[in-house]
Amino acid sequence: MITIKSEKEIELMREACRIANLAQKAIEAEIRPGMTTLDLDRIAEKAMRDNGAIPAEKGYPSGIKGVMDFPGSICASVNDEVIHGIPSKRTILKDGDIVSVDLVAYKNGFNGDCCRTYLVGNVDSEKRRLVEVTKQAFFEGIKYAKKGYRLGDICHAIGEYVESNGYSVVREFQGHGIGREMHEDPGIPNYGKAGHGIKLEPGMTLAIEPMVIMGKRNILQLDDGWTIVSEDGSPAAHYENTILITEKEPEILTLE
Repeated sequence: MITIKSEKEIELMREACRIANLAQKAIEAEIRPGMTTLDLDRIAEKAMRDNGAIPAEKGYPSGIKGVMDFPGSICASVNDEVIHGIPSKRTILKDGDIVSVDLVAYKNGFNGDCCRTYLVGNVDSEKRRLVEVTKQAFFEGIKYAKKGYRLGDICHAIGEYVESNGYSVVREFQGHGIGREMHEDPGIPNYGKAGHGIKLEPGMTLAIEPMVIMGKRNILQLDDGWTIVSEDGSPAAHYENTILITEKEPEILTLE
């Protein structure tokens, strides 16, 4: 069931989303070669807790017997890791790496979700372009995040833009509605048919998140039960914001 948020609920979501963005800004200010992904995790958690929020990803249930609940405050996915990388003191960022940091701040009963892919030190032009295309794919998609358009219009625009640039979109994972729960209806794939799907209405809050692989779209799950990597070992990038459908242009809640 898709929930339409009230004005009061939207205000509470704005606060959770503001804090999620602050946590990303804190990472952006500190990230450098030689840090570990656990360092990034601690920076983000401190930023969230200092602002009265908690990291919603910490302890998120796996739902799979024998697989631990998620141990980190963020997902930190390096190079060929697509999503759900577990922060670790053993994962040291090197010059030329890219790392996708996905985090969710929870405050006053609502969630704010966003992801950024960071350049670590001197990153080559191919990886830089991948990161830029992934970010722009989000903005291509939300051109259609308006009252009267359909969900498939967003999905189609993202997939077409990514593939026109020679990259692949991940098909096994997708964006989602968001609010009181981290994951709500509807599911939002990064590919689809224009003119299909639900009609967008003011008050809908959506987490739009292109997940893009430089090579082929095939993925694998590591033995930890969480980390998803590209099958061919090619780099991947991820960009996400929580948005609000309004009477006019969409409001990006996790950007200033």
